[in-house]
Amino acid sequence: MQNPQSSSKRFLDIIGELQLLISEQKIEYGDKLPSERHLAEKLQVSRTAVREALRSMELLGLIETRRGEGTFLSDFKKHQLVEVLSTFIMQQARSIQDVVDTRMIHERAAITTVTENEELRMLPVWKGMQSKLREEESVFLREDIVRETIVATENRLSLKIWFLLKQYSGVSFDVAIATDEEIVTVHELLDEIMAGNTEKALTWYEKWMHQVEGERRGTN
Repeated sequence: MQNPQSSSKRFLDIIGELQLLISEQKIEYGDKLPSERHLAEKLQVSRTAVREALRSMELLGLIETRRGEGTFLSDFKKHQLVEVLSTFIMQQARSIQDVVDTRMIHERAAITTVTENEELRMLPVWKGMQSKLREEESVFLREDIVRETIVATENRLSLKIWFLLKQYSGVSFDVAIATDEEIVTVHELLDEIMAGNTEKALTWYEKWMHQVEGERRGTN
């Protein structure tokens, strides 16, 4: 099983190598980037890994994909917020914990928004998640919970930032919720969200993140 922290480091390496390649080949704003296949061969990584790195760069506004044409370098300096984010990411954040803390700010805010809004907490998606958690044959990813919570708030910027930050958190969100302990924790979290109990929902969220973060630190 691949170590989540090693996976995160490799992801950061690819971002750094892409930045170096752009610099070495003197690719200017508006210029076309090499194909995924070429980049995978050049960096000696899988096309899937390259695709994920490019996707994160696109979310930041560093590149843009034009259907039928390819991927092009964007002038991200036109956008102040994106410039700040891209500088932080492209220099390879010194502290993964900074990324984790920032990611969790978005997650807590989304949970608070949903629990304090009667219309949002009554959405059928929460009951659907609980039903899926109880199905032995189902594959329910950690990402599904957090993503749908942020989606419910309709804050698209927060969602884009969260997608990027989770890549650098050092833990795997694209794995199934499988252990009994984690299933119970998430089930209780959803219960409190639907009940509108913000404080209790956040308490269960913190417990869940403690379980998840324990993987990154190699503890329980």
